[in-house]
Amino acid sequence: MNSVFSKALKLQNSIVAKYVMRQVLMLLAAVFIVIGLVIFGNQLVLVIKESIEEGIPVVDLLPLVGFNMIRDVPLILSLSLFLAIILAISKLYKDSEAIVMNSLGVGDKHFMVLIQPVVLFIFIFILFLTTVAVPWSKQQRSMIMDRSENASEFSFIKEGEFQEFKNGELVFYASKVKNIKNSAKQDMEEIFIYAESSGNPIITLASQAQKYTDASSKSVYLRLKDGVRYHGFPSDKNKKILNFDQYDLQIIDGSRQRSANVLTKIESKPTLDILFSSNNKEIAEWQWRLSQPISVLILSLFGILLGKSSPRGGKNLGVLTGILVFIIYNNALLVAKSSLERGDLSPIVGLWSVHLLALLVIVIFYAYRHGKLSQLISKPF
Repeated sequence: MNSVFSKALKLQNSIVAKYVMRQVLMLLAAVFIVIGLVIFGNQLVLVIKESIEEGIPVVDLLPLVGFNMIRDVPLILSLSLFLAIILAISKLYKDSEAIVMNSLGVGDKHFMVLIQPVVLFIFIFILFLTTVAVPWSKQQRSMIMDRSENASEFSFIKEGEFQEFKNGELVFYASKVKNIKNSAKQDMEEIFIYAESSGNPIITLASQAQKYTDASSKSVYLRLKDGVRYHGFPSDKNKKILNFDQYDLQIIDGSRQRSANVLTKIESKPTLDILFSSNNKEIAEWQWRLSQPISVLILSLFGILLGKSSPRGGKNLGVLTGILVFIIYNNALLVAKSSLERGDLSPIVGLWSVHLLALLVIVIFYAYRHGKLSQLISKPF
């Protein structure tokens, strides 16, 4: 192994090394642009849709798109580099250039070392993004969203318009709405509410209502006065009628908001603030931040092996296999992160177990490709 490493170092400044790295960089730029345009374009559409639904000011649109881009760059860059390595090595074999290099003693191990300058640069860049830039962008995005929610809270219920709440489960109408100054409360008149429970319609009519937020639970309620509730349509024979003087109807569940805010708060914390934490959610977060750049190093080794193709191999087989490997690897990290957050997985095992398993697969795959699998299996540990 030392001889292989020393030989690769000697080749580092050679024409071969520069040629291989140039191929990887060109393909990296091309793949990143293609994937980035698709994902960033989709993000732009989603942010615009979200801004329309939640009343986010136009001035905050571009910052939100920018923060979402920063959040997604590590994943896109990692996938782009992985596919670029597969395509670059595959092209070398397709053009028989790699075969000539193999005959000169330059094999998979040498390729793994030759591309490391590019891989290490991307590793450092993604490490900076995941530990510094992404938490900062999430913090800034959270501040914009909180500001928008607070700004639109007074106009949450609009006068003379049918509005949907709880993802369309509840339809609300008020003929008159009065915002109370310096308060999140709203007074309303002539209320109509349509909802469903177990597939059965519930229609509520009230002469007056007031929107308020419970101070302890942070849930948003409508306090209805002098009204009637129909379980079933008024024309149904089996309808149930309930007259009430006062009835509180929950619009937004405060517990869900708090749990979402806790996760958002952890994700936006500086890495140094959670690095030595004993909280499972914070441990999972910093392990995830470090796992993304670590996966770049591991996937670069996998990319060399997947890029090695034969004339009988499918043209895009390596790329398709690479995408599948990337999805499995990334999902395995997400599953481990969720298990760690719930306390089902020990922090010592954590996300590191996924990386170790990936390295084991690479060793087995390398041994198989070079006909050393039986020797690896029979070798005592």
